[in-house]
Amino acid sequence: MRQYYLVSYDIADQKRWRKVFKTMKGFGEHVQYSVFICQLSELELAKLKAALNEIVHQNQDQVMFVQFGPVTSNQLQKKISTVGRDYMPMDLEKLIF
Repeated sequence: MRQYYLVSYDIADQKRWRKVFKTMKGFGEHVQYSVFICQLSELELAKLKAALNEIVHQNQDQVMFVQFGPVTSNQLQKKISTVGRDYMPMDLEKLIF
């Protein structure tokens, strides 16, 4: 079962930050500077963590995963509140990969 994850990262080096950003673009929706929302299976989560582990410096960088629960229609919008601009999720069905 696919789960929603909020992935946030704090990377000390700009070169590593760019590599993390490029890796994350393949797994989720970029919603803020260093924040992505992803819909991942257990296998995809393991692949993402393995890829990031190859990039980040273990003592200087941090990537945080927050699990929101199973992917169901409109569930994520009910769990996210904002101040300012509303969160508008991408329609992933319309994306061409």
